[in-house]
Amino acid sequence: MVERTRIVVATLVLCLTGVSGAARTDDHAEALPERATSPLFWTQQERIVGFRNFDAIYDTRLVDNGADHLPLNDDPRDFAALTYEVNGIAYPLDHYLETFFVAGFLVARGNDILLERYRLGHSQTSRWVSFSVAKSVTSLLIGAAIRDGYIESVDEGVTDYLPRLKGGSYEGATIRNLLQMASGVAWNESYTDPASDVALAGGLNGLALVTYLAKLPRTAAAGTRFNYNTGETNLAGSVLRAAIGNNAASYLAAKMWRPLMEHPATWSTTSDVELGGCCIHATLRDYARIGLFAARGGVLPDGTPTLPKGWMQESTKGSPSYPGYGYLWWLWGDGQYAANGIFGQLIWIDPRHELVIVTQSAAPAATSPRQSAHRNALVDAVQRYITTMD
Repeated sequence: MVERTRIVVATLVLCLTGVSGAARTDDHAEALPERATSPLFWTQQERIVGFRNFDAIYDTRLVDNGADHLPLNDDPRDFAALTYEVNGIAYPLDHYLETFFVAGFLVARGNDILLERYRLGHSQTSRWVSFSVAKSVTSLLIGAAIRDGYIESVDEGVTDYLPRLKGGSYEGATIRNLLQMASGVAWNESYTDPASDVALAGGLNGLALVTYLAKLPRTAAAGTRFNYNTGETNLAGSVLRAAIGNNAASYLAAKMWRPLMEHPATWSTTSDVELGGCCIHATLRDYARIGLFAARGGVLPDGTPTLPKGWMQESTKGSPSYPGYGYLWWLWGDGQYAANGIFGQLIWIDPRHELVIVTQSAAPAATSPRQSAHRNALVDAVQRYITTMD
């Protein structure tokens, strides 16, 4: 069975500190956290308010929706008897929602919503920050760019699209290597070392990012070593933008948001370009639609294919350097996979049964073994519970 430990990057949010924005305000605007304070160090109340208003604090680009959207039907089921078990102790669903400050929780099977809960001031129309869930969206957009002919294949070189990296350690690294976080280029992801690469460059984007990465040495052959790398997910976004000749938010709108989504979204930017690895802000139901889009292989409701045939199967195969990771997707085994973000963001997908579980949270810690254990047990319990309903 694929190893279930989740490695989740926290530091992408550090790059947002001090960046101004005014995308949205609401009744809680007076309680918004200070821009100069990293979201990693917000208080619990600041997280609750700030995650729901992230795009009112930091710069973003609009992802507009269209006139139509994928309809989701209310088909509420009784989950009152649901329990999940951790270390021999059974817990009800509400324990998870309360302990980990879940603001939105949704279970969908196909287009039917079996369970939908909102808490902490969240609602069907309010947006919530994705954090690293955005990585998996970037992976989907790379697939769309291949389908559209902007990228020939994931085996093309990174330097084919970012020639400033030629002659350095990224020479010979492929797009596939970026998606699998296996470029072989040195990167120190220590969150406690102020001299680490992630501390110095985890929030760089555009030319500044390319300039920094061009100076790093190679420590392993490309494709042979998994190394979770904040900078490289932003580099994947740079490859995408270079390939399509447009910003990522507009491409996301064209490929997914206008055909499928009910509400507009926003995407955080630094250096006026989107972060390939962080911070799309959308409603709970639209997150579920992302999951259904992936589960259906990127085929739109009218039958239009958006991704190459077999792209999702390829994207969710274990990497040679780390079997629990695909193309910016975390793998759960048995064909299931997930997009994860710090502080409890999750889109979990079982494509065989078109089952999608979404959480939008303001958990007390960015990530922790306890939180992961409860989340994994809850997801497993929800799957089993649904089989008893029919």
